Amino acid sequence: MKTQQPRKPLSPQRKLRLQEAEIVVIGDRCKGCGYCIEFCPKKGLGYGNKLNIHGVHPPVVKNDEECVRCGMCEAICPHMAIFLVGRKEKK
Repeated sequence: MKTQQPRKPLSPQRKLRLQEAEIVVIGDRCKGCGYCIEFCPKKGLGYGNKLNIHGVHPPVVKNDEECVRCGMCEAICPHMAIFLVGRKEKK
């Protein structure tokens, strides 16, 4: 019997984006739990250098090109300190 070779996964021709949006972080609302950084599927978030009013380092986008705008950071943040905002078209 002839064995079948495993198939290669399909890969998109361009970078996949679930939606066109901008990531907004309200630094002073962040309490430093780190859930957004830990659960980011693409590991695109990291701790920033500046301290906020709570004495923690709020998250920043490390690699904007890797972010697929899935909204996981927004959904998991217990303090609503990070969210996605749709980009406005230039006229």
